[in-house]
Amino acid sequence: MSQPSIRGAITALITPFRDGEVDEEAFIRLLERQIAAGIHGVVPVGTTGESATLTHDEHRRVVELCVKTCAGRIRVVAGAGSNSTREAIELVRHAKTVGADAALVVTPYYNRPSQEGLYQHYAAINEAVQMPVLVYNVPGRTSVDISNATLARLSRLPNIVGIKDATGNMGRIAGQRLECGGDWILLSGDDMSAHGYMAYGGHGCITVTSNVAPEAVAKFYDACMTGDWKTALYWQDRLARLSEALFLDASPAPTKFALAHLGLCEEAARLPIAPCAEAVKPAILAAMKDAGVV
Repeated sequence: MSQPSIRGAITALITPFRDGEVDEEAFIRLLERQIAAGIHGVVPVGTTGESATLTHDEHRRVVELCVKTCAGRIRVVAGAGSNSTREAIELVRHAKTVGADAALVVTPYYNRPSQEGLYQHYAAINEAVQMPVLVYNVPGRTSVDISNATLARLSRLPNIVGIKDATGNMGRIAGQRLECGGDWILLSGDDMSAHGYMAYGGHGCITVTSNVAPEAVAKFYDACMTGDWKTALYWQDRLARLSEALFLDASPAPTKFALAHLGLCEEAARLPIAPCAEAVKPAILAAMKDAGVV
């Protein structure tokens, strides 16, 4: 069986701002840092990229800029989710048009669709656009949880190729491996449980931590993918406090604080995400030191 083309450490990129607008120079700088560190892929305008508060023009521009900057050096999985199926189709279609390798489509939030509604949402995207699509399951944010049974149905559609699973539930992986087939791409969406996810048969992670510590995260996944679990555990332990610290306040505020501390971008987020709370900044800095970033 061949290895999936989308695998390893895939960074859920932040979207930097300056004076209320997308800071394109900082975005390119952050992206080049990721590539130089050995990261295997990136997700522009996922939820960590504050997609919910970007305009459609900003969203499209960030995806275009990402594809152009990467220039085929690493995989680009464009964030393209919406709680409107029609809008999600438009975003996936745009991602294909500008040359992204795949699209990441979050389960519709707020609507709380049934399992049949979830199936029909992704089936409509599959029908409309000939492009690899990853399902993003994050019930803690969307209030809906897509079941393994629904994923098994979706896996039979040609363009629905895998999942970003942010539930932290290791028990789901075996079921998906059995029900969705050997070509189904299994990506974690939870840095803290990534070592276990990989050991259970995962192919990689769409990671927030790699925004701040890309080289260490890349080494962790390189070790996992070669079965060097002792080395992987070393890196997982070294990164654990940072992975936890980046969620001590509403994401991505802590990540933006960390990157601003490194001089890579401004700390600014877009409301309703407030700047990182002063009370948690010492813990973030201590965790960055643990990870070898500062």
